[in-house]
Amino acid sequence: MTKASSYKGYAARIEFDAEDEIFTGRIVGINDVVGFHADTVEGLKAAFHEAVDDYLDACKKIGKRPDKAYSGQLMLRVSPETHGAAARAAEVSGDSLNAWADRALREAARAAG
Repeated sequence: MTKASSYKGYAARIEFDAEDEIFTGRIVGINDVVGFHADTVEGLKAAFHEAVDDYLDACKKIGKRPDKAYSGQLMLRVSPETHGAAARAAEVSGDSLNAWADRALREAARAAG
């Protein structure tokens, strides 16, 4: 089971380990690997918030940028059918395929949390 969570603009990938009966999480979109865990939902939320706060404090102390830098260039491989459907949708909307895909990805990312 996987679920995303967010705090202070940071997201985490959350999983449940049925064997150990604990929740585990990892902050995503940062330059390091920061994990946390707990055996209750409330404990997991607290552990996530603490992990984010601690990571941000550590980055500030050493003068490090916490977020990954992204270039804005994205290479995708999709089926020819998907490519064609997206190109037609972009043309119908009056957008370039890049502008249409940017909007579609932004809306999907926002909906995902």
